[in-house]
Amino acid sequence: MTTTIEAPTSTLPVFTGPGVYADLPAEVYHGQFVPGDSLSSTGARKLLAPSCPALFKYDQDHGQAHKKEFDLGHAAHKLVLGEGAHIEVIDAPDWKSKAAREERDAAHAEDLVPLLAKDYTKVEVMADAIRRHPLAGPLFTPGTGVAEQSLFWQDQRTGIWRRARPDWVKNGGPRTICVDYKTTADASLDALERAIYTYGYNMQGPWYLDGLRALGLADENAQFIFVFQEKTAPYLITVVGLDPTALQIGAAKNCRAIDTYRECIETGHWPAYLDDIAYLSLPIWAEKNDTEEYL
Repeated sequence: MTTTIEAPTSTLPVFTGPGVYADLPAEVYHGQFVPGDSLSSTGARKLLAPSCPALFKYDQDHGQAHKKEFDLGHAAHKLVLGEGAHIEVIDAPDWKSKAAREERDAAHAEDLVPLLAKDYTKVEVMADAIRRHPLAGPLFTPGTGVAEQSLFWQDQRTGIWRRARPDWVKNGGPRTICVDYKTTADASLDALERAIYTYGYNMQGPWYLDGLRALGLADENAQFIFVFQEKTAPYLITVVGLDPTALQIGAAKNCRAIDTYRECIETGHWPAYLDDIAYLSLPIWAEKNDTEEYL
């Protein structure tokens, strides 16, 4: 049975078990809300190559620094989904002045999204493009879904606590659709194929669907969809689903990450890229060229 908890924003909410925690602030969700340890999709991807458990552990212990390149994406999420951190519009032409940088840092300290006025105008145009898009627009129709709800459940196989915060879960049609909205520099299919592999996005769909199914919010017919939007005019949009093989590989990588996480928790050892000496070859192209030239 799924429990929906209205998490108060004025005091620290109390974790009462698996369920959907409505209105849980993002900073609380990302701050290890579950007592002890829990694993998110982002964390699972951080555990696997080309990253490693040592980097995952460092981020968990120290937090991740604000990256200004993410602010525009966070602001776009706010305007498209209607949920997310509040935007602080900074009336400055750029971040070159000390005063503008101080306002930006103060906003970050209060978990706000600082944005230059010109960039806020850009984000408004991006959100309007989403609403007018024949595929993306209907996916995000207000009133047809829920944004930024926090899911917590226990992995049946390992007992590890897992968590997810889907951008948008659309209900009311023939199937539940979980939608993830991402801004990108290039929304062409070739670029997105590379991005999905490089950033492990095919792990994200199975992870979120696991949570929705574990909490009784979706069945086996549920679908996961990406909406990618370019960050420069004309703010082109590409709606993407993943084929069964990509999803199957993503689910298998999730299992590997969960097992790695459990082992690290049990042993207290968070390995770096390699615990032994590595013997490396030259890149194939370099070996071929230098063999012909020197050997």
